[in-house]
Amino acid sequence: MNSMVVLLKKEFANFFSSAIGYLVVGVFLTLTGLFLWVFPGNYNILDSGYAQLDGLFSLAPWLYLFLIPAITMRLFAEEKRSGTLELLFTRPITKWNIVLSKYLAGMLLVVVSLLPTVVYFISVYYMADPIGNIDVGGFWGSYIGLFLLASVYVAIGLFASSLSDNQITAFVWAVTLSFVFYFGFDLLASLSLSGARQMAIASLGINNHYTAMSRGVIDSRDVTYFLSVIGLFLLATRWRIRAK
Repeated sequence: MNSMVVLLKKEFANFFSSAIGYLVVGVFLTLTGLFLWVFPGNYNILDSGYAQLDGLFSLAPWLYLFLIPAITMRLFAEEKRSGTLELLFTRPITKWNIVLSKYLAGMLLVVVSLLPTVVYFISVYYMADPIGNIDVGGFWGSYIGLFLLASVYVAIGLFASSLSDNQITAFVWAVTLSFVFYFGFDLLASLSLSGARQMAIASLGINNHYTAMSRGVIDSRDVTYFLSVIGLFLLATRWRIRAK
């Protein structure tokens, strides 16, 4: 356990020892801030006339679709390229703990990027007329859904990083797989003529469960879906590095 904590701290510190950690958090907060408060359009809170943060929860999955692969692409690819992965295997830490350490490091960076957005909620809360007249349940449901969505992206990105020693290749794989799980099943479902088949195919995708949670109702089926996909990709990552 101590070795796992040490590796977790090392991986998290590595994000900020280079520009990648600052860049990802900065880009996420800058773009969401601009679209929600400055740029006119459907995402702009002031233009909408309603005290809601739907724009944030519509934008964030697409921003994370590219930003999270940018932080996960190096986690295993760089270790493999530099030859330090074999050295890591010689340490008194299991391969499962190696995977979890890198995964949790990625999740910590996601949390760091999400925490400042609570300021948006506070702003909207006091802008409402009367104060506090907002859908608090819907907000926190969406927040939990966004956190789980990002958790899946990190798991996918970690798996993609284990596939190659090239970070760009890992990035492309992560973006592609994340897109398939977020929106690909919806596109596939739209091609089906059967209503029951459409629902079955769409239920395999993240968007279906993310949208359900954004209504403020935390259904165990949605949570189970996210945890299952995360577990699937973490197991696949462990299998990949074990085979390596």
